[in-house]
Amino acid sequence: MSKQKSKQGVSRGKRLLKRAGKIMFGIILTLILISGSGYIINKVSLKREASQIKVYGEKIPLFDGEVNVVDIGKGEETIVLLPGQGTASPYLDFKPMVNELKKNYRVIVVEPFGYGLSSQTNRKRSVANITEEIHEIVKTLGLKKYTLMGHSIAGLYAVNYAQEYADEMNGFIGIDSSVANQPWPGIDMRPLDFLKEIGVLRAMIKVNPESALGMAKSNSDFEQMRLITLKNMSSRNLKEELKELDTSFPASRGLMYPKDMPVLLFVADNDQSMANWIKMHEDQISNLTTSKLVPLKGTHYLHHTQTPKIVEEVTLFTERNF
Repeated sequence: MSKQKSKQGVSRGKRLLKRAGKIMFGIILTLILISGSGYIINKVSLKREASQIKVYGEKIPLFDGEVNVVDIGKGEETIVLLPGQGTASPYLDFKPMVNELKKNYRVIVVEPFGYGLSSQTNRKRSVANITEEIHEIVKTLGLKKYTLMGHSIAGLYAVNYAQEYADEMNGFIGIDSSVANQPWPGIDMRPLDFLKEIGVLRAMIKVNPESALGMAKSNSDFEQMRLITLKNMSSRNLKEELKELDTSFPASRGLMYPKDMPVLLFVADNDQSMANWIKMHEDQISNLTTSKLVPLKGTHYLHHTQTPKIVEEVTLFTERNF
């Protein structure tokens, strides 16, 4: 009896393993089918949506591609506005603030390669190449004197830019901008890139679009921001730029603005993403003759929530120092 029971137990175990194997195979096959369907839907949707994107700004031929810029306002002072890393549409992201700044300034929003309506490039996304590209744009536009203003990673590019072209700059204005000495842990984009390709990020935007896009549905530019975000998220140049920051930050350690260059920094006072965030910005301007740090309530995208205060402080600072 014991041998017979043992054989029955072995046979039952084999059947259970076989059944488990079939279930596992079914799950894997289902995931493959879902992923494949998501991939196809995403590609077809991107092709269809491309014709729905409305053109804005003007294209400037640059090296092996084209960079889109928005040149607006007719003030005596010129502000060249640079985006944070990964911003899908710099112009639409900055637009509420630009609409206020343009009343007193000429404002030029630069959409770097891979951003907004700009093309991709085969040029390495190094800090040296990016700063050179910014300078080529201002040369093409015939600018002699201007203020660099930018969000997030633009701070890293601006301090490098100031090493080469300080004589052209009136100053720098940072919106929760990066500093050369901040820690940089690196970001692996491969998981996000995979999720984008199989349509998961598209689904996430559909489920919670306002949070994903950083824009209210009531905004007239909401649909365009959605379309451009779907087009540009995890684009080749954005991924290359992000990877290159592993080199760009270490190469920029210790860089400072020239002592006589006016610098105005808006810093999020409750941004919990990095310890000593305000202190790092205080250190960055500690050697300057003319500088001001303005802590503002909010998180990283201060220009979404603090436009009136930013415009007020920019106006006061430029009137006194430029």
